[in-house]
Amino acid sequence: MEKTLSFSREFEVRFSEVDIMGVVWHGSYPLYLEDAREAWGHHFGLCYDDFLKNNVFAPIVDMDIRYQRPIFYTTKPRIDIIYHYTPAAKIVFDYEIRDTTDNALLTTARTIQAFTDRNYQLILENPEFYLRWKESKGFLVEN
Repeated sequence: MEKTLSFSREFEVRFSEVDIMGVVWHGSYPLYLEDAREAWGHHFGLCYDDFLKNNVFAPIVDMDIRYQRPIFYTTKPRIDIIYHYTPAAKIVFDYEIRDTTDNALLTTARTIQAFTDRNYQLILENPEFYLRWKESKGFLVEN
């Protein structure tokens, strides 16, 4: 069975995020994903401050966004973010953006983050603080 941690949050579409058609501009979506990662991190205790305190960066190395239906200025969306455990030194999230009025699927996405040190050199092993976090969430316990 796959090990995951999920979190959801509703958000508002701001007028500055839409184009002349009243549709959310494609460049706004990465910001929605970022906001979801930050909220997820606060909820599950893996915040960006933790990375910085441990002299680690976690840049996005892959991002895939699939636009299923447009998000309009008047839409009341919710973003669901799902963390997928992997033993590798990376962080994998899947996302679904849904309309809260009818639960229609609007967007799906995936991001993958790698770890680098403060000199931007790739870290191939899980940082110690990240291993401790994984253990605290029960991911390192053998079934």
